Amino acid sequence: MNSDTSLDINNHSNPVQTVAQPKEDNEMLRATDKITALYCRLSVEDTKDEKKNGKEDLSNSIQNQKAMLLQYARDHRFPHPTFFIDDGYSGVTYDRPGFQKMLDEIEAGHVGTVITKDLSRLGRNSALTGLYINYTFPQNDVRYIAINDHFDSINPNSTDSDIAGIKNWFNEFFAKDTSRKIRAVQKAKGERGERLTVHVPYGYMKNPKNPKEWIIDEEAAQVVKKIFTLCMNGRGPSQIADQLEKDKILTPTAYKNKQGVKTPHTEPENPYRWHESTIVNILERKEYIGATVNFKTYTNSIWDKKQRENPEENRVIFYNTHPAIIEQEVFDKVQEIRQQRHRRTATGKSSPFSGLVFCADCKQKLYYSTTKYFEKRQDFFTCSTHRANKDKCSGHYIRAVVLEDLVWNHMKEVISYVTRYEAHFRVEMEQKLRLQSEETIRVYKKRLAQAEKRIGELDRLFIKIYEDNAKGKLNDDRFAMMSKTYEDEQAQLKVEIVNLQKEIEVQERQIEDLEQFIQRARRYTDLTELTPYALRELVKAVYVEAPDKSSGKRKQRVHIEYDLVGYIPVDELIKAEQA
Repeated sequence: MNSDTSLDINNHSNPVQTVAQPKEDNEMLRATDKITALYCRLSVEDTKDEKKNGKEDLSNSIQNQKAMLLQYARDHRFPHPTFFIDDGYSGVTYDRPGFQKMLDEIEAGHVGTVITKDLSRLGRNSALTGLYINYTFPQNDVRYIAINDHFDSINPNSTDSDIAGIKNWFNEFFAKDTSRKIRAVQKAKGERGERLTVHVPYGYMKNPKNPKEWIIDEEAAQVVKKIFTLCMNGRGPSQIADQLEKDKILTPTAYKNKQGVKTPHTEPENPYRWHESTIVNILERKEYIGATVNFKTYTNSIWDKKQRENPEENRVIFYNTHPAIIEQEVFDKVQEIRQQRHRRTATGKSSPFSGLVFCADCKQKLYYSTTKYFEKRQDFFTCSTHRANKDKCSGHYIRAVVLEDLVWNHMKEVISYVTRYEAHFRVEMEQKLRLQSEETIRVYKKRLAQAEKRIGELDRLFIKIYEDNAKGKLNDDRFAMMSKTYEDEQAQLKVEIVNLQKEIEVQERQIEDLEQFIQRARRYTDLTELTPYALRELVKAVYVEAPDKSSGKRKQRVHIEYDLVGYIPVDELIKAEQA
């Protein structure tokens, strides 16, 4: 039996090749202008087997199929034999260039007969194969012959015609069985940590000494780092794409083609035209932190080849499998920025604070507002809740330049204090963070225990109503309603438990986070002005209070939540250190 797979790996195909007819058949050729379609197909797995064995499988190779079909056509004096070939295509799909070209010729009325080696060469989807044999071909006056299966549509009353449907079903079963085996092998490999992708991400290349090993491609890696840096500086994907095009940096596809590396994508007309989706893909790939991520996509069945994105919980991740291009903390910060996704203004102007500023009362974002007529000093942030409904929140308005000065001055004080009095800062903040963490962890663990207890209660309640329904004490409608209510509550509790466990882990890492923040502050000792990168690395959020005008002057306070450590009371720390 021939060996097909459902893999979507497309090798070069040769849809149409006309074969010269012997001279003695000239009279027959003049009898009709219709061609005889000789259809050959070889699956990906067949091709792999041939290469693995170092020789062609004489029962299945394209060359053997061509020779067999041509000899049959000549022996039976079929006119104008013309090859339609799909080399490296699975029989479970009919979206094959050779087959589609043949189908176009059939529907145009140019084909008199279709001949294949056997029924499986035409396809391995029993329903569609039967549709073509029993409907499409007869409707277009096309005779179909499968040589090895002794099938000929000109004789519908033969025994071989009767069992063709059964053979098609077996061909389909073979494809499904092969697909199951391949999926099982891929699943086992993926769970062991072996990479399932054959395409190396942009920024890496295969080690010439060991193709299974990834090493950094320095030239491309610099572009990856630049993309992450631009994102940290507040640039969005479309802005980053525009900048790379302006800098004349080749797209990943164009770059790989230049290097002679195979890629599944077609090179664009403009090799410097980056797309927003390419930038997003790079920014979200965990491979750049040195991780192997398996099962990122899935397909519904062997018939539906559309790749669907797998949820995070269904993926398997292995860390430290190859050199990292991007540091973990930078990658994590970029993911936070990506989640914020602040809106762009109509003017195209942007602020490094966009997505970081919140109302101190309603906790909603402050929108960055500007017009093309504004000078920089006129740009401002305003509470989104207040702008939508003035009754829900008071006006929290602050000019962008004022916000920048307040935050930058506080950041300078923090950086200076951390670098000058690191030991004291560590002791004081450890004590502060430990007290906060202990209380937070206590609250989270209490709620976690309650949620786990309630899930157990719901399990027992579900068993009880099931028994009551089986005994007739509870009717089916009532049972369906109650069981759905319990299931929904359980699902919500399970999500809450996962979130609580994550929060507890975050709190338990507070001391490690403190050390990481100290290292970041050290990097900015010589910083002379506020940069978007420094802002994103050090600050997590800025909360703006409503202005106080009770003294006759407008006064406004902001609270800065620093990344990893929260609020830093610099004045109190300085007093404590000097005491």
